[in-house]
Amino acid sequence: MTDFLWWRDGIIYQIYPRSFADSNNDGLGDLPGITGKLDYLADLGVGALWLSPIYPSPDKDFSYDVSDYVDIDPRFGSLADFDLLLSEAHQRGIRIVLDLVLNHTSDQHPWFLESRASRDNPKADWYIWESKRGAGPPSNWQSIFGGRAWTYAPERGQYYYHMFVPEQPDVNWRNPEVRAAMLDVVRFWLERGVDGFRLDVFNMYFKDEQLRDNPYKPGLRAFDRQQHIYDCDQPEMLPLLQELRGVLDSYPERYAIGETFISTKDKIIQYSGTDKLHAAFNFEFTKSKYDPAQYAKYILDWETLYAEHGIWPNYVLGNHDVPRMATRHTKQQSDARPKILMALLLTLRGTPYLYYGEEIGMRDISLKRNEILDPPGKKYWPFYKGRDGCRSPMQWDDSTNAGFSPAKPWLPVHSNHRFRNVEAQQSDPNSILNFTRSIIKLRRKNSALHQGDFTLLTTQPKDALAYLRQTPEQTILVALNFKDRPTAFDSIPAGKWGLLYSTVRDTLPGNTQSMQLDPYEVLIVESA
Repeated sequence: MTDFLWWRDGIIYQIYPRSFADSNNDGLGDLPGITGKLDYLADLGVGALWLSPIYPSPDKDFSYDVSDYVDIDPRFGSLADFDLLLSEAHQRGIRIVLDLVLNHTSDQHPWFLESRASRDNPKADWYIWESKRGAGPPSNWQSIFGGRAWTYAPERGQYYYHMFVPEQPDVNWRNPEVRAAMLDVVRFWLERGVDGFRLDVFNMYFKDEQLRDNPYKPGLRAFDRQQHIYDCDQPEMLPLLQELRGVLDSYPERYAIGETFISTKDKIIQYSGTDKLHAAFNFEFTKSKYDPAQYAKYILDWETLYAEHGIWPNYVLGNHDVPRMATRHTKQQSDARPKILMALLLTLRGTPYLYYGEEIGMRDISLKRNEILDPPGKKYWPFYKGRDGCRSPMQWDDSTNAGFSPAKPWLPVHSNHRFRNVEAQQSDPNSILNFTRSIIKLRRKNSALHQGDFTLLTTQPKDALAYLRQTPEQTILVALNFKDRPTAFDSIPAGKWGLLYSTVRDTLPGNTQSMQLDPYEVLIVESA
């Protein structure tokens, strides 16, 4: 690899649009708000923006229930606003990746309204309909948001299937007309100039044709007490992905990554490749403890996938579905641990995904029960409080509502915005924002950090991780001390090394083969 490829070698930054920047003072983020922050994002060094859904939606699951695939929700702007965002982003060398939710629609989508009306209309078979079995629903399938995954529609005298809330009916991908309509949605956005897609729960598109019951297993929730054999991962997915890849490849440098439902290494192998998806997410980093040994295991798993199957790795520390990285791994306001994890994310082989606000160390907000908006949070409180915590407004400055909006935001702003915000961190050389910006700049400048081979040096990591990134022309060593105490470090190979970056030192000791890493030190050196 020599040429820089945006989705492989660059950094992709996820924006939750309703929480990023409000341009029209209604308390909800929008597309012009994002356009107004493009200079900030370009200066940060990101190469692409992944936008969570921006389509018209009744908001039963915050835009993941789509009522029109080929328009923009008026609350976020218009197609003209989107075209301007796309154009302005491209002028700055930033690509745009859209979230596509093709497994299900809103129950207010015209397709479903027609399908629900009768059993003999033109779209009667566009969703998964079935008559009851005995006295109950057609199968034992459960909704991941709680309860049965079947809802009765008296208009048809049948049940329809929904993996999520009842207002999100799953479409019938076995219907050729549905398949053609969905691929036309993909083409619509490609023709508009979109650079790629994140496919929401893509491996659930097809369900077992016979609607057989899932077998049971131990688990806490009803959903977890099933082995999900018949409600996802059906063999029809592979021909569809090949067809989708053909559509993508008919345009230059287009990209698709899938959100793999119940992700495993086998599924990543199954769904990724030169004739399938470019990549499929693995969320191990979002589940890991703050433990270098665990991270080393997950990294080596990815490296094995790359070595044996040519699957390019991707890494993610947080997204709109999980508590923020800084919330999971530190109870204080210190950014020492988040800096270690940010350095890890940005110096591995693979595509790094940043979630908005991670670059300033944003923490989750805490909500009272009556403030919770997320459907599963409402249903499972207090055992699960939902995903609202990681979706709070971006913290731009220390003003009211953190500079996000002069109006009351759709979710509360974190109280720490008085000191944790972009404006304050811009002028602080030791801030996590300037740290992130420096590591991104280092990654972009040094080909070994975005294209080089990976070699783990700490074979039994306890306190630190160290690894080499190498191309034929360059060797870089990254050492990360995960602990708040000094750590002996004797893994540097013999030779002469020059300092590229350190959080604590300006020079290297005379004997680099036996040195000590300071508490929470990030050390990056280059072979002379």
